[in-house]
Amino acid sequence: MFSGIIETLGRVTRADQSDGNLQLTLATSFPDLTLGESVAVNGTCLTVTAFDPKGTAQFYVSRESLARTNLASLAEGHPVNLERAVALQTRLSGHLVQGHVDGLARLEEVTPDAGAHRIALRLPAALARYAVEKGSIALDGISLTLNAVEDQPDGSALIRLTIIPHTWEATNLHARRPGDVLNVESDIVAKYVERLCKPAL
Repeated sequence: MFSGIIETLGRVTRADQSDGNLQLTLATSFPDLTLGESVAVNGTCLTVTAFDPKGTAQFYVSRESLARTNLASLAEGHPVNLERAVALQTRLSGHLVQGHVDGLARLEEVTPDAGAHRIALRLPAALARYAVEKGSIALDGISLTLNAVEDQPDGSALIRLTIIPHTWEATNLHARRPGDVLNVESDIVAKYVERLCKPAL
C-alpha cells in the first residue's frame, strides 16, 4: 500500500524488453532496499528482484503491467516517480494508493500559473465515472486532488488539476508534455462503492 507522496525521482539505467516482458533497472538512491520489497514506479507496484548498496534495483514488469501502464515507453535516462510502501507509523499525507494501475490518461494542457501549473488530462470513459470534483486520483503514482471534471459527449472526461511548485519539481511532471500518457489509479473507495451498489444477481 502506498500514499501517493513521491519520495524521490529515480532514473532508468536499462530497459530490456524480451518475450513481451520488461527487465527494468533503475537508479533509485535507496541504499537499504530488500529483495522482494514493493516499490511504486510511476504508480505501478513492482517487486525488487535484485539490488545493490548504491541503490540500483532491478524489476520484472509482466505483460499485464505493460499493457495497462506507460512503463513500456521507458528508456534509458527517463525519470520515474518512486515511492516505497508505507509503514504503519507513516502519516497518510495523500490517499490510499495500491499501485494497481487502472488505465491511462492523455495530457492535454499545461499552463503556468504564478509558480504553479494547471494541467488538464483526458480520462477514458471506463475511468471517468470514478472522477469527482475535489476527489482523489493518482497520476503516475502522485496523489492529487481534482479541481474540475468536465464530462464529454463520448463518455470520457476532461479533468483539471493544479500542481504546486514542490510537486512539479519533485516529480516527473515537469518532464511531461501534451500528448504524453500518465498512469491512472482511481480512488479505491469509489470502485468499492460502485461494486457494492450493483444489484445482486
